[in-house]
Amino acid sequence: FCSSCNMWRARPGWDCSCGWGVGLVPAADAFRKTKTSVKIKCLKLVFDCFPYHANLTRFFHLLLSVLVKFNNCAGNKGVRYETNSLDFKVRADGTMYAAHHVQMPSKQLILMKLTGFAFLFPKQPKGRKTVPGEVAQQQSDTLLPWRQHQSANGLRRQKRDWVIPPINVPENSRGPFPQQLVRIRSDKDKEIHIRYSITGVGADQPPMEVFSIDPVSGRMYVTRPMDREERASYHLRAHAVDMNGNKVENPIDLYIYVIDMNDNRPEFINQVYNGSVDEGSKPGTYVMTVTANDADDSTTANGMVRYRIVTQTPQSPSQNMFTINSETGDIVTVAAGLDREKVQQYIVIVQATDMEGNLNYGLSNTATAIITVTDVNDNPPEFTTSTYSGEVPENRVEVVVANLTVMDRDQPHSPNWNAIYRIISGDPSGHFTIRTDPVTNEGMVTVVKAVDYEMNRAFMLTVMVSNQAPLASGIQMSFQSTAGVTISVTDVNEAPYFPTNHKLIRLEEGVPTGTVLTTFSAVDPDRFMQQAVRYSKLSDPANWLNINATNGQITTAAVLDRESDYIKNNVYEATFLAADNGIPPASGTGTLQIYLIDINDNAPELLPKEAQICEKPNLNVINITAADADIDPNVGPFVFELPSVPSAVRKNWTITRLNGDYAQLSLRIMYLEAGVYDVPIIVTDSGNPPLYNTSVIKVKVCPCDENGDCTTIGAVAAAGLGTGAIIAILICIIILLTMVLLFVVWMKRREKERHTKQLLIDPEDDVRDNILKYDEEGGGEEDQDYDLSQLQQPETMDHVLNKTPGVRRVDERPIGAEPQYPVRPVIPHPGDIGDFINEVCSVGACVRRTTTPRPPPYDSLLVFDYEGSGSTAGSVSSLNSSSSGDQDYDYLNDWGPRFKKLADMYGGGEED
Repeated sequence: FCSSCNMWRARPGWDCSCGWGVGLVPAADAFRKTKTSVKIKCLKLVFDCFPYHANLTRFFHLLLSVLVKFNNCAGNKGVRYETNSLDFKVRADGTMYAAHHVQMPSKQLILMKLTGFAFLFPKQPKGRKTVPGEVAQQQSDTLLPWRQHQSANGLRRQKRDWVIPPINVPENSRGPFPQQLVRIRSDKDKEIHIRYSITGVGADQPPMEVFSIDPVSGRMYVTRPMDREERASYHLRAHAVDMNGNKVENPIDLYIYVIDMNDNRPEFINQVYNGSVDEGSKPGTYVMTVTANDADDSTTANGMVRYRIVTQTPQSPSQNMFTINSETGDIVTVAAGLDREKVQQYIVIVQATDMEGNLNYGLSNTATAIITVTDVNDNPPEFTTSTYSGEVPENRVEVVVANLTVMDRDQPHSPNWNAIYRIISGDPSGHFTIRTDPVTNEGMVTVVKAVDYEMNRAFMLTVMVSNQAPLASGIQMSFQSTAGVTISVTDVNEAPYFPTNHKLIRLEEGVPTGTVLTTFSAVDPDRFMQQAVRYSKLSDPANWLNINATNGQITTAAVLDRESDYIKNNVYEATFLAADNGIPPASGTGTLQIYLIDINDNAPELLPKEAQICEKPNLNVINITAADADIDPNVGPFVFELPSVPSAVRKNWTITRLNGDYAQLSLRIMYLEAGVYDVPIIVTDSGNPPLYNTSVIKVKVCPCDENGDCTTIGAVAAAGLGTGAIIAILICIIILLTMVLLFVVWMKRREKERHTKQLLIDPEDDVRDNILKYDEEGGGEEDQDYDLSQLQQPETMDHVLNKTPGVRRVDERPIGAEPQYPVRPVIPHPGDIGDFINEVCSVGACVRRTTTPRPPPYDSLLVFDYEGSGSTAGSVSSLNSSSSGDQDYDYLNDWGPRFKKLADMYGGGEED
């Protein structure tokens, strides 16, 4: 394998495209035969092309001896030739020769260095077995990068440092570790003790301690297996110092390259790839691309991936419908016959193999390519039958008459499958249309324009179906893409209709009752049915019209008035109904519009009806306007005049016409007493004949101020009240206000007396000799269904003793030890309630209800709450309520009005 031209060669005497190998073997043979020296000028000769394949076992047996000399490099004195291989030897004159037969296995290669030369040779001799990864320890595996020479005059001259070739280390070595790579030494180690060290990534920088060096011997080791995919190369620097740390030599650069091994399988970017291709595609049509990546070196066969198709499912119509470009991974069609209607999807297993696809040495991986065959419109839609039929009643719209079914083998619910229907012939008036059902793809023949049985009793339609998408190239329409549709029209009872609907007539208003206006008749469209039509009113807002039920003659039932509220824009509207006697009956409506021509039937009116004017003539006048309900020419210009009777009207007033509609009324005399005057005015319109009207305007004459406005008193006077009446009203108002004030003062005084001379208890709060009703919530115990026995003193304590601790009725006697109170006198007090009841009962005056089951009787002693015997307070009879003594009761005055009486009694206050 030639790393320069990236090519494999199968035999000795190869010819590399890069030119390195050209003539190499003949040159070596020439060295052996002629012992001719090759003259170069201080250069390295690298044999980079050599047999690497396992079958090429012999090459260097041709290289029996090679004579190498240096010219023009300051002579050959002091030159030493060393090699680290036991398979080759170098004489002192520079002749290199093979020590024995050499076999070239495909194993790791190492560098064999000469002064000025670098060769790539096999690492192990023939027949020698070593542990994998072992590096042969040779006495001559030494690099002398620092070399000094003695000149003729005895001075030592420092020569240039060597350019150390890269050190190649295979990845994934199995050890044992540490594994020696190379030994570095200086010529000065014979004179002084030298310590060697290395620095850089992999030594003293992360990753740490990948490489190490023996500081005394200069042997450099690798301490663990390398991974090229983790790091492909390392750059180290070697240092030589004396025992004191002083630099002895300049640092040299060491480049370590990790040799790639085929330890990574190709990995597909996706495990499943999805692609598509149209059905009927020609061979060579691109489908999709699959891609696999190999982590190994892509410049070597380890990372060169090749693709191939392993299986195809289904294998129809051919087992090789697709092929794949081995280098790019492009999948293309290789055979014709893709048909979605037969095979909708193919599953292709693709294998990616490195080592340029060598199945014996390469690593492989697989992925799945799902290829969907997409639909093209290669199947025209076809009707399932050649003729269809339907029936529709006349005068009906949006009715589905017939359903047209088609068959299309293309993909459902796609443009290649969706049907479009067209009516080719048979419907010139456009009564029908065909809509597509989006679910079933059926064509629904629908009526969009009403059909008339009397005009067409049947239709013969020719329809055609196509797809939304055009047919694929080369596909023709089928003769089954057209069909015939027969539609029958059924007769129904149609409603009569008015030919002239809305009918308009013109006439003057005020025509007398019973006048024939017009004949408003309807037509029955059912020509083939003998039916009678009857008329009636449907809407007549003013009830002005009548219609003849048999012939539709319209007459007036009242006088038509143009000024009525039922007239809109001089038009009166009425609606009539025409019904036949069919089964079922049908009816139609018609509207009659009557345009009323105005006549002069309304006299003009004056506005305003009331006005106000000053009692003395000035600029204050009354503007009046004439209004007429008629329209032109029966309105203005109007004529305004004052009547001659009574004579006082023309004497006191005058009227002046401003224009055809307006006039001014003003005083004729210098002064008119304040008051309200009725002024009649005659107004006449311009109709033919003209009409006039006498309108009365109420005019208030009042005194005015300097601005010409009526004063308040003047306005009252004008309203008809004299000065005496006004004074009387004012006196009444003053008397009423005085009475209200006196009443308020009296109430305040009474309230003050109540506070100053109040009893101990207010009369309102005194409960003596008063019946107080609080709130009645029932009729007492007798009206309630209560068991009053629970309120009696229990005779036994068993039920109390057995009760849960902490639960006790308040009317029960405590069962615990009673508190010790002072013993009451044995002799009962004569005022004891119990003694009193006993005495009453002893004489038979006790009322007992023996007939009721609910004890106890009314006259008995009831204990409602037992608080124990005796009292800690003792008797209160010893309290002296006499007022004698020197105690001061004046503080009662500070307790408020309720204690005022006590303060007066005991504190020496005034008597009430």
